[in-house]
This record gives sequence, C-alpha cells and structure tokens, in this order.
Amino acid sequence: MGPRRSGHEQEKEEHHDDGDDHDEDDHHDDVGGGDGGHGDEDDDDAEEDRGMKEWPDFDIPADWSLTRMDELAVKLKAGGTPNRKNKAFFGGDIPFVLIDDMTSSGVYLKSTKETITTEGLNSSSAWIVPENTVLLSMYATIGATVITTFPVATNQAILAIIPSVDCDREYLAFCLQAHKAHLARLNVESTQKNINKGIVSSFLVPLPTLPEQKKIAQILSTMQRAIEEQERIIQTTTELKKALMQKLFTEGLRNEPQKQTEIGPVPQSWEVVPLGEFFQIKHGFAFDGEFFKPAGDYILMTPGHFHEEGGFRDQGEKTKFFTGDIPQDYVLTKDDLVVAMTEQKSGLLGSAAFVPEGNRYLHNQRLGLVIDLDIKRLSKRYLFHIFNLPHLRIEVAKTSTGSKVKHTSPTKLRAVKVGIPPTIDEQEAIASALSVTQQKINGAANKKVQLQDLFRNLLHELMTAKTRVRELDLSA
Repeated sequence: MGPRRSGHEQEKEEHHDDGDDHDEDDHHDDVGGGDGGHGDEDDDDAEEDRGMKEWPDFDIPADWSLTRMDELAVKLKAGGTPNRKNKAFFGGDIPFVLIDDMTSSGVYLKSTKETITTEGLNSSSAWIVPENTVLLSMYATIGATVITTFPVATNQAILAIIPSVDCDREYLAFCLQAHKAHLARLNVESTQKNINKGIVSSFLVPLPTLPEQKKIAQILSTMQRAIEEQERIIQTTTELKKALMQKLFTEGLRNEPQKQTEIGPVPQSWEVVPLGEFFQIKHGFAFDGEFFKPAGDYILMTPGHFHEEGGFRDQGEKTKFFTGDIPQDYVLTKDDLVVAMTEQKSGLLGSAAFVPEGNRYLHNQRLGLVIDLDIKRLSKRYLFHIFNLPHLRIEVAKTSTGSKVKHTSPTKLRAVKVGIPPTIDEQEAIASALSVTQQKINGAANKKVQLQDLFRNLLHELMTAKTRVRELDLSA
C-alpha cells in the first residue's frame, strides 16, 4: 500500500477558494518512497477505499499492472489563485492555467488567457509547474487533461502530476481522460462535485509495459493532431469567409458606387428592406423526449446541427433519433432552409442550414423553417448567407430573450433589415462565391466530428485493453 495523507491535510486542500489561498499545502507534496513526510493517521481510509472500490470494470491483461497514482508519480500538487482584488498579482510574466485553457487545448497546452506576477505567485499556493507535466482538472469539469510545454502556475482546481520514468506522460494524460467517468464517481460530497489530491493519489492506473504505453500514446496523439488540423482549416477558412462577406455585402460584384444606409454602406442599386417582405417562418413541433433513442429512422434536427458560422453540422454519436408518432407536417424535405431560434452556445442564434436529406430529419420547436419564400425577388442560397451576416446576428442577439438560454422569434427575425441586390443573378453569383468557402468549412467540420468519434472509440478500446496495439495495422 502506498503512503497515506492525514485527514487534516485533506481538509485544507479542499478549502482553497479564489482570492483566499495560502501556502498550507506546500508541505507533503512529493510522493513515493518511505513515508514521504506523510502522517500515519487513518482518517483517509474511507477516501482511499472509495478510490479502489469496484475498479477496474474491465479485465486487466496479465502483462498490465494496477498502480496507485502516488506510486507512479514523482510529484502530485495542486495550485492556487492569488487574491483577485489585488491587481498587482495579475498581468505578469507567469502563465496562469485555468480549466478553460485546458479544455481549449489538445494533448499539449497551447496558451493561457491569464498571467500572474511573482508577487502573486508568492502570495498564494500557486507554484511553478515545469514543462512536460500532466495537468488534471478536479473541480466541476473532472478529468480534463493537458501536458505543459512551458513552465506555468495553475489554480487550485488543477492538479499537476509529474510522472516517473516508468510512466509515459502522454499515456497517463489519455488514460485519465478515458477513465474520467470513474474519477467523477469518486467525487467529494459537496454542493459542487469535485475530486481532490487524496482521491487522485489512491486512484489505480491501468498500466501496460512502457513500450506499449508509448505505442498507445502515439496512436491517440496522431488522432488528436488530425483533429487539430481540421480545427486549423475551419479557423482559417472562416476568417477568409468573413473577409469575403464584408467585401461582397458592402461593395457587391459590379464595382458600382456605394451609398450610406442605416445598416452601413451598400452598392447604389441595392435595396435595404426588412426580411419579412420575402418569406414567413414556421415554428417546429415539441417532440416528446420519452421517444428519443440512440438509433431509429428519423433524426431530431436541433440547434446542435448548426455551425455557429452557418451550415449543417453532423452530430455523430450525439445524434438523437425519434421513435414515436410523427406529425407529417414536421418531416423536413431536402434543401429546406431552417434557422436556429434557440441557443445555448453564444453565436448560434439566427444561424441557418440546409436540410441535407429528405424524409429523415424532424422539425423541432427550437428551429424555424423558411416558408412562402418569394423566389422571384430573393434567392434561397443568398438568404442562407444573409442569415449568417454579422450584422443580422448582432440585431437578432439584441432582441433575444432569456439569460442562459437565448431565444428569438419569427417576428424578430423578419424585422431585421438587410441589403438585397436587384437581380436574382447577382444574388446567386454572390452566393456561389461564398459557398466555396462554406463547403470547405463544412467539410472540415464534419471530418472533425468523424475523427472525434473515432478517437473516443479508440481511447476506450485501447485503455480497456479490448484492442491491443499489436492488433492494429500501424503501417498506413
């Protein structure tokens, strides 16, 4: 059995709050070998038992071991937050990691939004975490991991784990991700579900031989790099599209003079009119959640099927199927234009997408369907891009209701004024120019979803030994 920590030490770690950290856990941080400076008290027995109970839930191969975290780590230590009321503690040269920085990175930490000063570091439990350290989130978002590529400090919600030479750091990071559900089940009973250093210390890590660890990490890292490459394509193409939209919707295609309007400059021949002159919007149906299933013939189309910048998003494994009775008026047809009327993620409200397949997707209450479009005056493809204009999104956001979950309405959407070219031909030409970049964005986004699904499956298979690396063809 590895070393134990006293209940008194544990209590102190659990009570680090932002802006009120002290150096109470600066002692007893190194682990492994002897008593490591830990007390002999038995107060942590219940916590230790919780770390081992009913674990693992899969068969461990004969050549794998189950090793306590504090036996495979050189050091385990959480961070702290300087008092936020003291401005002198922030804005220095020391990168300060928050959980948001971890979840927005891949395998390796990319950057931090905040920095602290040496004075701030010394005033709190924060410490300088070296590069090549595995960071693990312990509060609320349990089990997120990232590996440092430069020295950082962290807040108290993050545990730094410096693995021994017998444990590959990438393998450990992926392993903790794979088993985060088990970690979360070990949470401390409190208003917010958290884990702590004591729980992680006693956590049993399924550990193959070092060569197999490295092979597993190589496979999963390759998958992560492929996902990040799609993210880069999405980001750069989205920026290109934004610049192109700005030019096309203010200058047009005919090099004509501009005029100033209430929505800004537009070509001289364009009209500025409310969208309501061209179409109606139909509300969706409130489908009963009792009939949501992981498989079926009909897919419930939701705001999750929309990219923030517009276009259809494949939901992959998150797709919801509906197996109950379906009102025929709410089965969507191919190329129907639908709009997100509700958002939980900022930037989605007003986003538009074309339905990719007929007799497959259902029109739920969170979406608006464009109907009765005057196709002699307004191209549907041009309208799609109008919905994704920054100007329209800003106006929709201004009139939305709700705090956490925002909503708009057909009346509010149709009241927004936009610039309309005088001919369908010009509208179609603008839509075609923008569609090239939109298709590249959508293609990269859909490929990213497919890669993420494959990564999750591989992570589970490799980390539970259901698939061994020797069974995989790594020559491709």
